[in-house]
Amino acid sequence: MKKNLHPIMLAGTGSDVGKSVITAALCRIFKQDGYQPAPFKAQNMALNSYATPDGLEIGRAQAVQAEAAGITCHTDMNPLLLKPSSDHTSQVVLNGRPIGNRNAFEYFRKEGREELRQEVNAAFDRLAARYNPIVMEGAGSISEINLRDTDLVNMPMACYADADVILVADIDRGGVFASVYGSVMLQTPEDKKRIKGVIINKFRGDIRLFEPGVKMMEDLCGIPVLGIIPYYRDIHIEEEDSVVLDYKRMQAVEGKINIAVVLLRHLSNFTDFNRLERDERVHLYYTNNTEELAKADIILLPGSKSTLDDLYELRRNGVAQAVLRAYREGAAVMGICGGYQLMGLEVHDPEGVEGEIRRLPGLGLLPVITTMQGEKV
Repeated sequence: MKKNLHPIMLAGTGSDVGKSVITAALCRIFKQDGYQPAPFKAQNMALNSYATPDGLEIGRAQAVQAEAAGITCHTDMNPLLLKPSSDHTSQVVLNGRPIGNRNAFEYFRKEGREELRQEVNAAFDRLAARYNPIVMEGAGSISEINLRDTDLVNMPMACYADADVILVADIDRGGVFASVYGSVMLQTPEDKKRIKGVIINKFRGDIRLFEPGVKMMEDLCGIPVLGIIPYYRDIHIEEEDSVVLDYKRMQAVEGKINIAVVLLRHLSNFTDFNRLERDERVHLYYTNNTEELAKADIILLPGSKSTLDDLYELRRNGVAQAVLRAYREGAAVMGICGGYQLMGLEVHDPEGVEGEIRRLPGLGLLPVITTMQGEKV
């Protein structure tokens, strides 16, 4: 019988530093060592969601981590999911079910916050009663001190779980000393004691050159550097954060099948297309440039969290006309989810489920009319 381990939290100096991948790795390592781990992220903000076996919704990263742990994913692994529908508004999914839209000010104020805190704490307790250890993931940076009182996912969650915290930093983007030192020094004395080590992620080059840096960082922060992880290009774990799309905006190339994914403002589940990126016959790129769309052999219209708003934008910026022109000139056009709705004759939103726009004509490529209803399945 394996002894019980403390929960462990992978917290970050920022977004996209590699917390999700390292959490998945530790889930698999603990499983290989004979434990029964489970992942947990109290609150996730992502448009790449995953349907659990019972038809509920969690962040995709936690589904991948559950697979690494060898267990079935469950909403307790990500009890709170925020799905941005505009720059200021998100759909709130609690325990796998949407409970409505909130603007950022409403969501982050203190009133009503304890109810959500009780929900995520209860989800953690249910997981911890069944699995050991719980491998937790923080969100973004742990040093957003202006949000500390309402934070549900970083150090307050680690405190509730009595978790040991490992700080993950991305050396590839530069400023690793400042980001680690600042993240540690901005913690309260109690929270600072919880940080048991630092992992430096995405290191390129000769690791011997950083050996003096390890000692400097340990002397500065008073916390050991537990390891340095090389920059891997072949770990294909689905991203939860649209930050990575900034690196995927590309152009058509010669000699391959060019597949363009239309870059919608509210693009969701772009991980649907990851498999195409790894096919050597294909060049996949994301664009809303009309000239680059004209070079595509296949145009994919992806899912959207705000279909009518994106349809309005496609008509305004000329992308809708560019897609139709490419289709007439022989390109194949395919729509998935919201993209399929865009290809129809009309999209209606009589109840204002997605916003203020009630009706728009679609691209007219399919004999379909979409009418949105209050409850989405």
